[in-house]
Amino acid sequence: MKIGYARISTIDQNAALQHDALRAAGCETIFEDKVSGSTPKRPGLERALAKLGQGDELIVWRLDRLGRSLPHLIQVIAAIGDKGAGFKSLTESIDTGTAGGRLVFHMMGALAEFERSLIVERTNAGLAAARKRGVRVGRPPALTSAQIKHARKLIDGGEGPGAVAKSLGVSRATLYRAIRV
Repeated sequence: MKIGYARISTIDQNAALQHDALRAAGCETIFEDKVSGSTPKRPGLERALAKLGQGDELIVWRLDRLGRSLPHLIQVIAAIGDKGAGFKSLTESIDTGTAGGRLVFHMMGALAEFERSLIVERTNAGLAAARKRGVRVGRPPALTSAQIKHARKLIDGGEGPGAVAKSLGVSRATLYRAIRV
């Protein structure tokens, strides 16, 4: 049996294109989720995987509809294979029911992992270079040094931390972190 899985990230999106492609591919049943690909809990995907049996095939319109994380994709496709079922992605022409399809999937996975590693390396190198140039990286401090000095003076004078934080427009936790430094 051919089982389809469609996923859209937001309620504003429409899965009609995916459903049309899955029906054209011969899917008898289509499961759907309306969640981000990075969301671990996807009831539609769980139901689709539960329905798979020996000789069945899970079909998606595009690989990124199944998941955005390479480890998750590999885990899901391995679980499909463990059930004796196959996986097919229509857009990328990946079919794990064939040796060539399995090879293409693993090559794409390796390339995606390599690309992610390069992005992380470039990002870290850019941040290190910025720090070396004296650029402060990250969120700006909520309070200036003058505000912190003023807050300490008020608290030492008997003012309550809650009232001081409110007067500065920050939470009490933010005030405590600032005056502790």
